[in-house]
Amino acid sequence: MVYSKYTIREQNEATILNYIIKNKEISRAKLAEISSLNKASVSSIVKKLIDEQFILETKIGESSESGGRKPILLTFNQTTALLIGIDLGDNYVDALLSYIDGTEITRIQLKNSTIHAKNVETIIHTIVTECEKQAPQTPHGIVGLTIGIHGQVFKEMIRFTPYYDLENINLTQRLNDRYEFPVYLENEANLSALGEYTFSSDYESLVTISLHRGIGAGIVKQGKLTIGYQGNAGEIGHTILIPNGRQCPCGNKGCLEQYCSMKIICDEIKEKKKWHDFNMDRLVQAYHDNDALLVSQIEKYAELLAIGINNIIAINAPQLVIFNSSLTQALPEMVALIKKQLTNRFSKDVVIMNSATTWNPAIYGALAYSAQRFLNIKQLKLIDWK
Repeated sequence: MVYSKYTIREQNEATILNYIIKNKEISRAKLAEISSLNKASVSSIVKKLIDEQFILETKIGESSESGGRKPILLTFNQTTALLIGIDLGDNYVDALLSYIDGTEITRIQLKNSTIHAKNVETIIHTIVTECEKQAPQTPHGIVGLTIGIHGQVFKEMIRFTPYYDLENINLTQRLNDRYEFPVYLENEANLSALGEYTFSSDYESLVTISLHRGIGAGIVKQGKLTIGYQGNAGEIGHTILIPNGRQCPCGNKGCLEQYCSMKIICDEIKEKKKWHDFNMDRLVQAYHDNDALLVSQIEKYAELLAIGINNIIAINAPQLVIFNSSLTQALPEMVALIKKQLTNRFSKDVVIMNSATTWNPAIYGALAYSAQRFLNIKQLKLIDWK
């Protein structure tokens, strides 16, 4: 059940808190100056935020040039609340319990876990129970759980999942009925973009490319996540690469992800190299040993991915494109190969790189999604805190 205590409702409080987060340490006088609120209002809001343990008085600052009493500086209380983020892959689950600034407390990874409608609630509840056991005492406790879904999500409802069968259950409602803190659902690629924006990037407009069993793009424009009609924005994997090509679960033929998703890449390399099992370390070693067949395959996949990335750059004009992929992390040369294919004027000034987060960016996006809603700060930046 969602209660109002899990959101800072008053906009002026959120504004003052955001200034404190952005500045790390700041005085009441400076807050009044940059917020355009009068000193009495700022003092009242600051007192409330201190009483509710969202902020702390930290140290004595320097006096102004005109002299006078030295100010007491204010800072964000990084341990005021806890967050849980979960990424539900089609064959894995990643989860993290953190403080509200993204500092890790407990990490949970379930590998080779098949997700379906009959077991998803049990898996989530097992993770939440473990997080609750590991949770330290904080003023506000756990204030949100956000779950990344590898499929189309709109208004907390799963509308289409090509690789697991979750679209026919009202998962959000069931979970919110079960827990006191609010539970949110969002597309995994969207969360990856939000994680990069909040925790690793100074840019205001960026795109993340999530290369997993499918291919998705998360889009942030001027600090705001772009969802699109019915949550369809960023479905780069379902853009047509080959007309009348391979059948895709979405209904199209010839979708990009039918030619260069991680599953396709792994399966094709395993078949061509006659490997019994796919092994990323083995792939990287073969590439560095200049295995002609493998190098040719990697160059082919880079060329195909570049076509999709070229399209999304031309449409969205990001400052930054970030790859969220185990393949590009293990083989960063692939990013360079993709860059080489992007030769038009629209992409020449775009920064293209691997994820800069310390772990799964969708997890950090899940933390950011809950934090934004709890603090009522839509363009939350926590780069300097985690």
